[in-house]
Amino acid sequence: MDTIVTSSRPDVVAAADGFLPQEKPLAMAAADLGQPPCAVSRPVSVGAGMLMRRAFVLLLTVALTGAGAYEMYMVVQVGGVTIMEWMVLVLFVALLAWIAFSFASALAGFVVLLRRKGNSLPIRDDGPLPQLASRTAVLLPTYNENPHQLMARLHAIYESIEATGQGDSFDWFVLSDTRDPDIWIAEEQAFLALNDACGGGRLYYRHRADNTARKSGNIGEWIRRFGGAYQFMIVLDADSLMSGDTMVRMVHAMESNPQAALLQTLPVIVNARSLFSRLQQFAGRLYGPMVAAGVAWWHGSEGNYWGHNAIIRIQAFAEQAGLPELSGRKPFGGHILSHDFVEAALMRRAGWGIYMAPVLSGSFEEVPPSLLDFAARDRRWCQGNLQHLAVLTTRRLHWISRLHFVTGIGSYITAPMWLAFLLLGILISLQARFIRPEYFPKGFSLFPNWPAQDPVLAAWVFGLTMALLIVPKLLGFILLLTRRDVRRQFGGGFRALTGVTAEVLVSAMIAPVMMVFQSIAVVEILLGRDAGWQTQRRDDGEVERRELYRKYGVPTACGVAMAASAWAVSLPLLLWMSPVIVGLLFAIPIGAWTAKPAMRALFVTPEESEPPRVLVRANELASQPARAAAPALAILRQDSSLLHRHLSSLPPAKRGGPGEIDLHLAVARARIEASDSFDEAIDHLTPRETLAVLGDSVLLEEVLAK
Repeated sequence: MDTIVTSSRPDVVAAADGFLPQEKPLAMAAADLGQPPCAVSRPVSVGAGMLMRRAFVLLLTVALTGAGAYEMYMVVQVGGVTIMEWMVLVLFVALLAWIAFSFASALAGFVVLLRRKGNSLPIRDDGPLPQLASRTAVLLPTYNENPHQLMARLHAIYESIEATGQGDSFDWFVLSDTRDPDIWIAEEQAFLALNDACGGGRLYYRHRADNTARKSGNIGEWIRRFGGAYQFMIVLDADSLMSGDTMVRMVHAMESNPQAALLQTLPVIVNARSLFSRLQQFAGRLYGPMVAAGVAWWHGSEGNYWGHNAIIRIQAFAEQAGLPELSGRKPFGGHILSHDFVEAALMRRAGWGIYMAPVLSGSFEEVPPSLLDFAARDRRWCQGNLQHLAVLTTRRLHWISRLHFVTGIGSYITAPMWLAFLLLGILISLQARFIRPEYFPKGFSLFPNWPAQDPVLAAWVFGLTMALLIVPKLLGFILLLTRRDVRRQFGGGFRALTGVTAEVLVSAMIAPVMMVFQSIAVVEILLGRDAGWQTQRRDDGEVERRELYRKYGVPTACGVAMAASAWAVSLPLLLWMSPVIVGLLFAIPIGAWTAKPAMRALFVTPEESEPPRVLVRANELASQPARAAAPALAILRQDSSLLHRHLSSLPPAKRGGPGEIDLHLAVARARIEASDSFDEAIDHLTPRETLAVLGDSVLLEEVLAK
């Protein structure tokens, strides 16, 4: 077992690195998926009460699934069950189990919040702030993000912590993996401005030359260099925002529970402008706390990690959560993209507790502005979750941790399953229409006339299945009605009910499109296509017309094929499938409509009605004029102070042979030597070559001297 080196704090005076404190190393090795290297001396235990909670959720899921499976069998069994009907039955049971499982958790959350509880770890959201005895690092990993917006949010969080009077307990690290050279230098500029505005001292910046393993590698590298100086780390995302009070209470909760390795908050979506993002913001704010409270109620100390807006005990993370590289080629092999689930599971395997605080306020995030942006991020998550198939067999994982992996995988596998379910239904209908006997009459009737199936019972099965999807939304609305202050912040009960109705209708139109997008993603991954790692767009959601036609072409084609097939059978079947077909047929106008600002008076949330102080301050700072964009090398040539800080932050030059960086350096050197002026040199350099030059002090000074 590695010895954990601790220290009161890192030296304020920077070492050779112009932006960083003196290093306090902490060993961190890749976890063994066969056996945990060690376990805590007093691991958390599961009591009888928690076992009963889990039994309730699982038994309710089994009961609902069993009842639905029996009724569906009764629908198709009249006259014998064909092979395609057996396939439909199997798919229906699997999908119903998924819906029933979510319903059971939501029902539990409804009861928990009705009793005014919800956190799986004791933590107060009110009362005087506790005094802290430990040191915490706040980590902000970033990759090609808008530097002005990024530093504005960090500035607001910093000021919020200072307002608590316990700012000395926190140090701040911007951990950049940025590969765009212009953004890299703009980050350094924005960071120095932030440092000056905050008085300096405890803010640090580090840019990695090699972004191996992306975010997980970024944080792992920080732990190996500086982790020994801190007890806890609060991990943020580029769009994260947290209040100082919340962060202080999180640290105190970890101090008071020495067996806790991680405490995950429920981030609330803010700053939504487009219809799509406002829809996500409203739904997440109204239904999210109930679902999360239900999950926390029966997960207990076996919670999950969502990668940001969480606090982690560095000792537990360093000992257990160093990720191995999966064998094989991408997309299933290589570095684990959805690292957070795995890190939580590995820490829980060693006996540490993983907790959730879904009713702790003061934790915020943003959401992609359009359905296409959401689908692009979702594609990366899909690949990361499917990688968990290789982690499922890890020895000695807690069964709840395995369940987290299964539900993560299932959240994407269910999309092609729904699509297959619909297509099989159409095939059965086509067979019934064109192969005697004729199951669908040529005239109009409310339900298909199935000689070998029960149409009335089928309607009941469909209705009850839809109820399992709709009732949790109604329960969230009922919870809203029980709290006068929250109801007022949502704009009143009537406006909230109108919002729920609109959310259900718009979501129903979007769902079929997402089903197709996720099905395509799963197929691409199974065929070996890697998603890569794209920068997330965070501004408005406007999409060019050409992009709309190109991206929504496949869902539209699916809608045309389904509509034609259903019409070939009968009008009743077309009407029966219209909720899916309409969303697909109108995918292009729906995509364009939801990407624009709309319904601002409808989807009102508490953070809009009474915005918290940290959100107001972050938006105020973000609205201030940003520096004009300029090429990185031109900025450094004009700003000698920034150039000095940049050069002092660079590591010693290394020449390791024919690596990618050295190749770009060699080409850049040749271009620079062949150029007669500075302007000509920077015009000829590609972004990768410019990035290599920025990381090499000798060549950088050479080009600036042109």
